[in-house]
Amino acid sequence: MKTVLVTGAAGFIGAAVSTRLLKDGYRVVGIDSINDYYSPALKAARLEPLLLGQPNYRFEMADVTDMDALTRTFATHKPDYVVHLAAQAGVRYSVSHPHTYSQANLVGFLNILEACRHAEKPIEHLAYASSSSVYGGNEKVPFSEEDPVTQPQSLYAATKRSNELMAQSYAHLYGLKSTGMRFFTVYGPWGRPDMSPMLFAKAILDGTPIKVFNHGNLWRDFTYIDDIVEGVVRLMTHQPQTTPPHDVYNLGNHNPVKLLDYITAMEEALGKKAILDMQPLPPTEVLKTYADTSKIRAAVGFAPDTPLKDGLKKFATWYTEYHNTLGKIADSQATAAALRKELKEASAA
Repeated sequence: MKTVLVTGAAGFIGAAVSTRLLKDGYRVVGIDSINDYYSPALKAARLEPLLLGQPNYRFEMADVTDMDALTRTFATHKPDYVVHLAAQAGVRYSVSHPHTYSQANLVGFLNILEACRHAEKPIEHLAYASSSSVYGGNEKVPFSEEDPVTQPQSLYAATKRSNELMAQSYAHLYGLKSTGMRFFTVYGPWGRPDMSPMLFAKAILDGTPIKVFNHGNLWRDFTYIDDIVEGVVRLMTHQPQTTPPHDVYNLGNHNPVKLLDYITAMEEALGKKAILDMQPLPPTEVLKTYADTSKIRAAVGFAPDTPLKDGLKKFATWYTEYHNTLGKIADSQATAAALRKELKEASAA
């Protein structure tokens, strides 16, 4: 049985990937700091089914910026693969909290590279999260992995591009096999509450206005979570065929949808009309994301293809229940502190 270390294990993608890996027969070690960028209650709820009744799952409450803790985790569990998904997410948040991004996304990623490099048991492959945001101001679509990525529109995008360059250098210097996965607008059950599916669904059900940037003239390549998980799992065992051994792949639906059409699909899924608040385009936003997925399909025989309406129906079914139960939990400082204490105790048990 091979062991996979998953960072960001309480995150949207991290919890879903961990669940799939366990089903596929891997031993999974998850680490997460459970910070309060968004609801610790949501993170705890994602972890609950993994912590209960999963003998091949181990959770450690740790931060990837803590090199000592990371070194201990590698020494104790000796992972075969590393799936690095921990990061400070969010494009607009990077404007007001730049140092948070430098720590989590740059220092944290450097620590992962160093831990992999010095691991007692050689790491077979590091698969790490990049982002479609690296394409920045590119106007040519669809976005191809061969396109230049020199126009980041946000600090978040700059940190993700930096991760790719850092991994490339470690592949060159130390032969560390690594693959960057450029995710395109991931959505689905248990998603992040700072992203449009959760924001829009909450606003629609609460009867409050939705901020519609650029008056709806935006296109996004919405990618369903199950497709992302499939791509991550396949790429994890697909070692780079390049010299040095580092590669990047798009993980997107190859089907950009106009923002207003997306809102209409959300309205249909929830059975309620939205109230629209038209806004100008923020400087952090790009007009269109659109993934060329020919490279990943050729490499692993798969590319995301779940139609948006199908994915939103599944999301809406989940969200309606969430909105009426877990979503009502008050995310006070006391609640967050209690959840972190409980999870820390569970990780030490």
